[in-house]
Amino acid sequence: MLSPFLAYLLSVVLLCRIARSQYSSDQCSWRGSGLTHEGHTRDVEQVYLRCAQGFLEWLYPTGAIIVNLRPNTLSPAASLLSVCIKPSKESSGTHIYLDRLGKLRLLLREEDQAEGRVHCFSIQDGALFIEAVPQRDISRKITAFQYELVNHRPGADPQSLSAPCQPCTDAEVLLAACTSDFVARGNILGVAEADDQTSVTVSLSRLYRQKTRVFVSGGGRAKRWTGFVKMPRQCRVKPGEGEFLFTGTVRFGEAWLSCAPRYKDFLRVYQDAQQQGTNPCHLETD
Repeated sequence: MLSPFLAYLLSVVLLCRIARSQYSSDQCSWRGSGLTHEGHTRDVEQVYLRCAQGFLEWLYPTGAIIVNLRPNTLSPAASLLSVCIKPSKESSGTHIYLDRLGKLRLLLREEDQAEGRVHCFSIQDGALFIEAVPQRDISRKITAFQYELVNHRPGADPQSLSAPCQPCTDAEVLLAACTSDFVARGNILGVAEADDQTSVTVSLSRLYRQKTRVFVSGGGRAKRWTGFVKMPRQCRVKPGEGEFLFTGTVRFGEAWLSCAPRYKDFLRVYQDAQQQGTNPCHLETD
């Protein structure tokens, strides 16, 4: 027969196993159920995510969870990262706050999440505190969002996905050609403006690199690629003649522009750096 202490210890272990079985988590993503909080609506669950991107899905939210987003490697540069989250349009049942040293700042109300818009903040602003809105019926409530850690170009707004509108320096152009999620040579076909962003239709004669398939091939002998590049509306881009070198980041499946010099200007900068031996990488320019 077990002693009272051993019986208590065994019950704690079993409860922990039951709780873990109702949650699915790895270093990148987390799925959980608020049903484990039922009857304990003041419970706060700690969630730790340590990847560059992933998702969170909280079914039947009750109580609250604290989501700690951090890169999987620590370095001085990590303090400069921003976190961007994109709620599902079906996301509901909670308010989302930023929690810095116990002080809460509202980031997204429940009704804001249905817009599905990207919201960014500095990683120094703290963790996400996600609090369930009291409901009589939680059976249809699910809070869900994707997240990405973003390394911004210097001078960029940490609350934005995009780079600032001012032209890149020569050094920034060379670095962008080596490190961007996409690098391509091509023309601007058209420009469409929405409420807060501009979508540029591009036709590419050369695709040096793309992190994910944001540009698609048109096939044929004269192989070209087409796609869309996003930027803030205030950048006021217009269709123009001539070729550009398009560089930028891929965020939530969309291409966002960083540096986009005219190709002839990039070629001059690249060749000058090549002669001086200061190119950070090699790019085929023929």
